[in-house]
Amino acid sequence: MTMSSRLPEPYGQGSGANLADILERVLDKGIVIAGDIRINLLDIELLTVKLRLIVASVDKAKEMGIDWWEDDPALSSRARRNELARENAELRERLAQLEPAGEEEEAP
Repeated sequence: MTMSSRLPEPYGQGSGANLADILERVLDKGIVIAGDIRINLLDIELLTVKLRLIVASVDKAKEMGIDWWEDDPALSSRARRNELARENAELRERLAQLEPAGEEEEAP
């Protein structure tokens, strides 16, 4: 009885791995790189930089609950339309407040 494994093939003699194979494996599984940089002077913290890098396919990122690009108007046309619709509704509401209902325009 044999079971198929999702483990990558080892890179050894005779097995040439090209960049596309490596990239496919990384994107399929995802990789997280995290690090902190702190600069202290006499036990006083002057600067802290937190770095987080995630490399994954879109499907893998969504599976992990990461989908910030879907709500970013700079990256998503749907998000841009939603932002414009919200802005339009807000402007209509402000205009309605400036023009009280019931007032009719005077005919010349």
